[in-house]
Parts: sequence; structure tokens; C-alpha cells
Amino acid sequence: MHRMKTFILMVLMTVLLIVLGQAIAGQQGLIFAFVIALGMNFVSYWYSDKISIKMTKSRPLSEDEAPEVYEIVRRLSNRAKIPMPDIYLTPSEQPNAFATGRNPNNAAIAVTQGIRKLLSKEELEGVIAHEMAHIKNRDTLISTVVAVMAGVLTFLSRIGRFRMIFGGRSRNDEGGAAAILRIVAIILAPIAAILIKLAVSRSREYVADETGARISGDPKKLASALQKMQNQVNAKPMEVNEATSHMFILNPLSGEGLTKLFSTHPPLEERIERLNKMRV
Repeated sequence: MHRMKTFILMVLMTVLLIVLGQAIAGQQGLIFAFVIALGMNFVSYWYSDKISIKMTKSRPLSEDEAPEVYEIVRRLSNRAKIPMPDIYLTPSEQPNAFATGRNPNNAAIAVTQGIRKLLSKEELEGVIAHEMAHIKNRDTLISTVVAVMAGVLTFLSRIGRFRMIFGGRSRNDEGGAAAILRIVAIILAPIAAILIKLAVSRSREYVADETGARISGDPKKLASALQKMQNQVNAKPMEVNEATSHMFILNPLSGEGLTKLFSTHPPLEERIERLNKMRV
């Protein structure tokens, strides 16, 4: 089921890249988008963990630095019946965390500096159990594929804008309809990237909350952590690539205005309410 979902996602995003690539830059754009899509699908599958770690500027976290984190991850891995993932530190004072990797055998969990300072051990266990759930459910590959493809869509849009400003008409016979199509494609590319992330991210979070609560054994650990983290997340937006925002347990970007409207995460209040109603 998970493999089929990943395959369908890759196919849909590849088609979208090709269509928008052609609309933005004609035949050359189609070829460019097709090559990029193939390359990104390949790279995303085999190197999804390394891509996410690099995009978030995370570094390996040693056991000597964080013995309490290693103890939690080791214990929860045994409960979840998956191999222990690698552990990374994201250099941000915002309390947050994410998981990545193409499967449980090639996975990693990253925590920020801020989350280690803010949460109690029990609350941190709830967050890490949530990330374990993403790994166990193989959500991590899908989230990385979405992040990479969304980045490519945004990049194509920028190329299109640059060509329109500095390139003039690429062909003398380009008509008004073609120019309008190009403008529409340039506008739609970043919007499509947002909508794709919305489609695959919100439902994943509810399932990971529930699975993670069962792994940790107490839904209130995660509920308490989410409430405490949200106050800090709103006050301290993270400097992170927007294409990776959906991978984090809470949206690391500012939660105001359109960002809140198009958030890749479900409403926090609803997540907390569901967790408080759970019985494990």
C-alpha cells in the first residue's frame, strides 16, 4: 500500500513538472523538466534522508551530547519494532522535530536545540514517538519526495519569471495565447507545490499522532508537548527551506495570514483534542 502510494505520487508530480515545464519554457522546458523529474525521483528515493538533513542544516548528534535523547529513541524503537534511526540536531532555537528516510532501515530523526531545552523528558518522548510513527508508517519517503518536487516546481516558476523579464520572446511566432499560458503556468507552479504538500501532509499527521501515542503509551505526553511547542513556534519562525516545512511535527514557519490558511499541518487544537480523547 505504501509503495503504491509513493509510486502514484511520483508519477503525478512528474507529469505536473513536465506540463508546467513545457508551458513555461516550451519544448526546451519540457525536456528540462522531464530530465529533472527523473533525476529527482531517483535521488529522492535513494538519498531522501541525506537531502532532508542537508536542507535543514542538521548535523549528527552524538550519544555523549544527548544521552537522554538516545535512551528515548532506543527504547521507543524497540516498542515500535523498527531499527534504531540515526539522530541529528537541527540548529534552531525553535522547538521542533522531523523524521526522514526511505524506509525504517534507512531512517533518521532530527530534533532542534530548542526542543531539548523546552520539553520535559516525558513530552520529548511523545514527540519522538510521533516521529517514530512516521518512520514505521513509511511516511518519511513520501514527505521527502514532496519536498524535493515542490522545490523543483518553485524553481521552474522562477526560471519562467526570469525568462519573461530578461529573455523577451523566445520565438517570433509566439502568440498571445502562448504568452498567457506561460504566465498562468508561472503563477500556478508554486501554488501547485503548496496544494500537493497540503494533500499528503495533513492526513499523515493525524495518523502519526495516533500511532505515536500508542508507541509511547500515553497520548497526553504528545498533547502537552504540542501545546507547549506551539507557543514558541509562533514566536520564533525557523529559518528553513519552505519546501521542507511539511516534514516537521509543527509548521516551522510563521503561522499568520496566508501561511496559516495554507498550512501543511492540521489545526493544532483538533490534534490535541483527538489525543486527549484517546485511550491506549
